[in-house]
Amino acid sequence: MLTKKGKYGLKALSALAELPPGQLAFVGEIATANNIPKKFLDAILAELRNAGFVYSRKGKTGGYSLARPPEEIKIGHVVRVLDGPLAPIPCASKTRFQPCDDCDMATCQVRHLMLEVRNAIAEVLDNTSLTELGNLGPIETLASETTASETRSA
Repeated sequence: MLTKKGKYGLKALSALAELPPGQLAFVGEIATANNIPKKFLDAILAELRNAGFVYSRKGKTGGYSLARPPEEIKIGHVVRVLDGPLAPIPCASKTRFQPCDDCDMATCQVRHLMLEVRNAIAEVLDNTSLTELGNLGPIETLASETTASETRSA
């Protein structure tokens, strides 16, 4: 499950992706616009800066911007930096694999299913850029599309 840290990080990156190239945004502006606690966002942006996703400049004319074009930033990489592995259980992880003590990896049906889950999640997140995330539209649009498709299915 995506944590608040991961969700807030993606929201902040999406906000930065909307800025014109070269423009910086203050942490407080991003926090207020996205309902994120400022102190928490400070820590998240520091992690994103250390991972090479954002650039920061201190001082009166300082702020944050993306360090790379948004089409080059993949959501899967961001989620791994902020939240860790995508796999639901450690024995299904490719980046932080840990064998289980209580089962045989070769025959464990739960592990095999969780590998499929992990691969499906990775397929979506690793092939979605920050630009594509921004093109998904507002939540209200997605909610109304879901409701409309559910109505058509019924």
